[in-house]
Amino acid sequence: MGLFARLFGPRGDDNAHVRPLWHAVVARARDKQLYARCGVADNVAGRFDAITLMLSLVLLRMEGDETIAPHTGRLTELFVTDMDGQLRESGVGDLVVGKHIGKQMMVLGGRLGALREALGEADDQKLVAMIERNVTMLDGADPALLAAELRAIAARLAAKSADAVMAGDLA
Repeated sequence: MGLFARLFGPRGDDNAHVRPLWHAVVARARDKQLYARCGVADNVAGRFDAITLMLSLVLLRMEGDETIAPHTGRLTELFVTDMDGQLRESGVGDLVVGKHIGKQMMVLGGRLGALREALGEADDQKLVAMIERNVTMLDGADPALLAAELRAIAARLAAKSADAVMAGDLA
């Protein structure tokens, strides 16, 4: 697309095709069972952890499929846009929003790498350790319950078609 077309052409939503998937990630991260049964803390930190966990699982699924892998950047853009809005709503000023977003992207990247490694193991030992290090849990919660849930979600995602994933079918 030429410079003038980009500057003066119609404005479309470049992320429209991944928006249903992003909304499904957020909805899955807000599932009450994740908090009540699996012990994720229902506070700002815990909800952020839940979103990054669900997004990481979806990104890992997308990595494994050349038909949907090119859309990972768009999905990540929606994460950044949403987090930017959340930060601004919570009173974070313009001058430091970028720094916060940078830290959140580092968390997402770290979580993605840790999940990739832990899910590659046959048992949940590394997955439980990753949860203990990185997820805001309720006092006394058993991280093994969340580990089992994450592994089950990853398995369900692996069994879904690329079209189903892109349509936001994360159940």
